[in-house]
Parts: sequence; structure tokens; C-alpha cells
Amino acid sequence: MTSLSAVSPIDGRYRSKTKQLSAYFSEEALIRYRILVEVEYFIALYEQGLPQLQDVDSSNFTKLRELYENFTSIDAKAIKKIEKVTNHDVKAVEYFLKEEFEKLGMQDSKEFIHFGLTSQDINNTAIPLSLKEATEAVYLPELEQIINKLETLAEEWKDIPLLARTHGQPASPTRLGKEIQVFIVRIKEQLTFLKDIPHAAKFGGATGNFNAHKVAYPETDWKAFGKNFVEGTLKLHHSFPTTQIEHYDHVASLFDAFKRINNILLDLDRDIWTYISMDYFKQKIKKGEIGSSAMPHKVNPIDFENSEGNLGIANAIFEHLSAKLPVSRLQRDLTDSTVLRNIGVPMGHTLIAFKSTLKGLDKLLLNEDKLHADLENNWAVAAEAIQTILRREGFKNPYEALKGLTRTNERITKESISRFIDELDVTEEVRNELHRITPQNYTGI
Repeated sequence: MTSLSAVSPIDGRYRSKTKQLSAYFSEEALIRYRILVEVEYFIALYEQGLPQLQDVDSSNFTKLRELYENFTSIDAKAIKKIEKVTNHDVKAVEYFLKEEFEKLGMQDSKEFIHFGLTSQDINNTAIPLSLKEATEAVYLPELEQIINKLETLAEEWKDIPLLARTHGQPASPTRLGKEIQVFIVRIKEQLTFLKDIPHAAKFGGATGNFNAHKVAYPETDWKAFGKNFVEGTLKLHHSFPTTQIEHYDHVASLFDAFKRINNILLDLDRDIWTYISMDYFKQKIKKGEIGSSAMPHKVNPIDFENSEGNLGIANAIFEHLSAKLPVSRLQRDLTDSTVLRNIGVPMGHTLIAFKSTLKGLDKLLLNEDKLHADLENNWAVAAEAIQTILRREGFKNPYEALKGLTRTNERITKESISRFIDELDVTEEVRNELHRITPQNYTGI
């Protein structure tokens, strides 16, 4: 399959932006993570001291680990070939490993591969492990790039006055850097929540009770074994008790956290898009690029639009994942299986969005003249400052006085504000204080 024949744009048009995720969410990656769990589980059984495994040559463990450390597409295809016969993906992995055990002369212990387990003990450890590692290796670094860029812009623009707009109407001025800082803080606060969410895994046999383990070795503390394996070896959180499957409450929280961060970035995309439409920002032009097929003058804010669209798709799927996965009939149904295979899809659209937002931010050129002109054309925003000082001074009906001035069809200018101040019955000191207020310096803290 080529990128031109891919059904999904993640593996087609946007392949260059999402290829990092293949190592975590592709079919080949899932098979590799399954082998990792099966191999490490066998080694853990040996270390537990099961009598039937005491003659195992532990020097082979390095070679066993190489099966997932050096996993190739050829290995994946060999397992898929076995699956055509078994019609069971996890069983195909088990049979593949048994063949590898025989090659290493470990045929006497091969029945301890997948010993006492059900498929979900493998899936519900392999998938959270892949999601954890993808989050740490791909998602967080990409998001940090956006945060770093926003922090640079916030510092660069910290003293740039900006006409605020509430309900789309001119409002008390602010500073551009502070408005960027709002998004930084929002993202960082959600990141704190995200990093506190455990990557949980189920590991406990056919219905979560270690039934098969206990009947075979009743003296072994299998609950402690499972916890040590999941948390000590795999570095995941052990969910217990469970049914046959992980209850997915924690992964639902993770997807909701991804969704909230995406919503913040979507809000940022729309604000920057609006500022561009207001001519507050120009955009760097790359030689040869075309903004419109019909209008040569246009430089469209396509990066923010691309990001917005991909964030919307990602969130729709995250929403389904977080709503569906925690719900399963009785001790399990199979609906989670096909749904879990789609985790890479919203992650892919999220990654595309991150890269688009960052690209758009890198192209911004501040148009200070336009920002200044809008402030100069909206002297009415100084009315709040004037009436507040008049309140402080005990002036009678200050709000009403300013309302009468500003709620006319006549344009409020620096001169009309100045005349209004000159006619006020206040001390010279207060009058001078009022005259010093401008839309440019009335920006708060």
C-alpha cells in the first residue's frame, strides 16, 4: 500500500506527520508488545520459583528478550500467517513463541508460555504499555514544543497593548502576551492532571481471579505475583479486582484529558484565526506557496484551520472511546477489542493538529500599527477607568455620567473624553490622573 492508496489520511496525506505513532499503534506494534508481555511473563514465572522451570537455562533470557527488542516486519508477517490458521491473534503469538522456544532447546518449558492466562491478560497489558510509551515519547514532546513556542511569544509580546473584545465588542484593554499566557496556564494545568492518571492494566486470568494459577499452584500468592509483574516489570498500575478485562476507567480519564487539552488548543486556534482576520497578525510567506487558487493576494490561515479540523475529529473519537470502553456486559463482551485498535486514530489526528498549530504560530508576524489603531479608535474603553476613579472620589452617579457620554451614536475620541474630564467637578489632581488614562496604558496587571 502506498500513501496515495491509503483510506485514512493519517497513513496517506499526513503520513510524514504521524509515522512516529506506527511504533506504538500499528498491528505490527501491537504484536511486538504482546511478545514483550509473554516473554517477560515467562521470565517472571521462572523467577517465582515454579519447580517445573528450575532447569530452564536463564542465559536464554537475553535471546528471548531480543524477540521483541529486535522485532521485525518479517516476524510480524510470520505471526499473521499463523493467525490465518488459528483465527486468533493472541494464540498466534503463543504458537510463534513456542516455535522460538524449540529453536532455543527450551521445548520442555514451552507450555508455560501463556500459562493460566486469557487473551486479555496480554491485550490489557500490551495496549496500556504502548499507550503509556507513546504518550511519553511522542505526545508530550510534541505538546511541549507548542508550550515552549507560546512561552516565547508571551514573553515577546508581554508589553503589547491589545483591545480586548467581550461578546465581540470592544472591552477593557489587555496585553497580547497575557492573553497568550492564559493558554499556557490552561494547558499546563491539564497536563498536571494528565500525568497523574495511572496507566492501568488487568492481569488475573479468565475472570480476573487467577483461577487457573491457583488450582495449579495453590500455595503461591498469585495476587502479589500479578501486582509485582504489572507494576514492577511493566511499570503499569495493576487493576484488581477485575472481570476478564480491564475496566478502562483510567484510560477513559486519559482520553478525557487529551480531549480537554485539544479543546484548549482549538480555542487558541480560533482566537489566532480571528486576530489574523482582524489584521493583528500578518503571516510569513513561503516562496511558491499559493493561498487561493482564484485570489492571488490571499494568505489564508490554513494551519490553524487544519489544526481545528483535526482536533475536532480526534475529540469525537476520544469521546467515543472514553464513553464506550468502561462499559462491558457481565464479565466481558468483545466490543472493546475492535475499539481499542483505533486508539492510534485520535492520537494521529491530535499529532497532525499539534504540528499544524506550531507551524501556524511560527508564521505569525505582529502588526503593531493595527493594534494601536484599534485602541485609538476605541477611546470609549477608557470610560470604565474614569468612572471607577470617580466612584473612589465619591462623585455622584459616575456610571450614569459615563453611560450618557459613551452611549451615543457619536464616535468617542481622545478629544471628547478630554472635554468630558475638563468639565467634571473634581480636584486638579484627580483631573490630571484621569487625563493620564489611555487605551494603551489601561491594561491592568
